Amino acid sequence: MASYFSQFKLWPAPANEGGGIMSTAVVIASTVVATAALLPLLRRALWPTHPRVIPSPLSTVIPRLSEEETKRLQYRSDAFPGARDVLTPYGSIRVYEWGPEDGPKVLFVHGISTTCMTLGPLAHAMVKEKGCRVMMFDLFGRGFTDGVGDLPHDARLYCSQILLALASSPLPWTGNSAFSLVGYSLGGGVCVHFGGSFPHMVSSLILLAPAGLIRAETFGVITNFVFTTNLFPSRFLAAITKRRLRKPIAANNRGNRNKLPSPAPPIVNTKTKDAIAASLAEAIDPAGNEPVTPLERRVLGYVQWMVTNHLGFVPAFISCIRDAPLVGQQAAWRRLGTSRKAGSTAIILGQSDEIIDPEDYEADALPLVGGEEHVHWVAIPGGHDFPMTHARETLEEIYKAWECMEAREKGGVLTV
Repeated sequence: MASYFSQFKLWPAPANEGGGIMSTAVVIASTVVATAALLPLLRRALWPTHPRVIPSPLSTVIPRLSEEETKRLQYRSDAFPGARDVLTPYGSIRVYEWGPEDGPKVLFVHGISTTCMTLGPLAHAMVKEKGCRVMMFDLFGRGFTDGVGDLPHDARLYCSQILLALASSPLPWTGNSAFSLVGYSLGGGVCVHFGGSFPHMVSSLILLAPAGLIRAETFGVITNFVFTTNLFPSRFLAAITKRRLRKPIAANNRGNRNKLPSPAPPIVNTKTKDAIAASLAEAIDPAGNEPVTPLERRVLGYVQWMVTNHLGFVPAFISCIRDAPLVGQQAAWRRLGTSRKAGSTAIILGQSDEIIDPEDYEADALPLVGGEEHVHWVAIPGGHDFPMTHARETLEEIYKAWECMEAREKGGVLTV
C-alpha cells in the first residue's frame, strides 16, 4: 500500500526526510538572524537619531564665510541691536534686546518657517515711536539659535524658550504686568499658551494671524497623514521637506505680479492645500495686486538658505507640523477667555489670509475667547505675511488696542 501511494509522491522517501527538515530550519534561522541584524541598520538609516543639541550656522557655517559672503547673507548675526547668545540646556539661543531701558517692554515671537526678521519692522517702529524696550529671539532650529533634536517642538518647548529668553536679560522682565507679548503665526499659537498660563505677567497679548485653530483641511488629508504619523521614515520626510522648501510651488492664481524675474524666489501658492507651502506663506504671501516687497524676498531667500546651512531647521520644521500648536488648540484658546482680563488681548488677522482664514477664525475662535466684548478683534488688509507687507496698519491696530486697554484700566470707556 505504501509503495502504491509513494509513486504519487505524497510523502518523501524516509531516507530524505531528516535532511529536508534540517535544510528548511537552516534557511529560516538564517533569515531570522539576517533580519535581526539588518533591522537596526535599516532603522538608523531611515529613522536617524538627532543629537540633543544641533548647532546653528553661527558655529558651523558663519566662521568659514568670507567677509564678502557674510555681507551677502539676507539675515546676518548683527541684523538687530543688542544681540546676545544665551547658553541653555537646550542649546544656544540668539536674543536681541534694545530700546530705552525704562520703556514699556515688548517681546516678539515669530513663526514656523522664518526668523525674527519678519517682525523687525514692528520692533524698530515701537522703539522709535513709543520708546519701547523690545526683545526678539530666533526659535529653536531657526536663524542663529541651535536646534533641539531629542524633544518634540511643541508648546511646552517654546514656552520654556520664552522664559529662558526673558531670564537672560539684565533687566526685570517678569512680575505683574511686566511686558506685552506679540506672537505671529506659529508664534501666536505659542503665545496663546504662554499668555493663558501667565496672565499676570503678560500685560497685553497681541496675536497676529495666530495658529492654533487652523482647520485640518487647510493642510490636506495626505499631508496630515504623512507628517502626523510615524509610518513614514524621517529621512523620507526630510527629503520631501528640503525639496519643497528649496523650490516652493509658484502661484498660478494671483496674476502677473508674481512673475518675478530670475533670480527672485517663486511665490507660494497656499491653495495647494500643502502644509509646507502653507507654512511658507508667512515668508511671502502678498494679497491682491500688491507688489512683492524686498523684505519678503529676503525672508524667503533666508528660509531656503537655512534648509542647506542650518542642520536643525528641517527637523524642527517637521516636528512643528507634527507637534506644534497649529490645530486643535480649543482648550488653550478657551483659557484666554477665562484667565485674561477683558480687553487685554488683541487678535489681528489678514483679510486675504488663506491659512488663518478670518471667517473661520471668527466662527471658531471668537466665541472661545469671550467675544468682541472681551478681546480687540480686527481684520486688516494683507495676506498671511501682513506684519511685513502692512506693518503700518498692524502697528496702528496694536497702538489702538493698547489705548483701549489703558482706558479700561483707568475706568474709561472702551471703544474698539
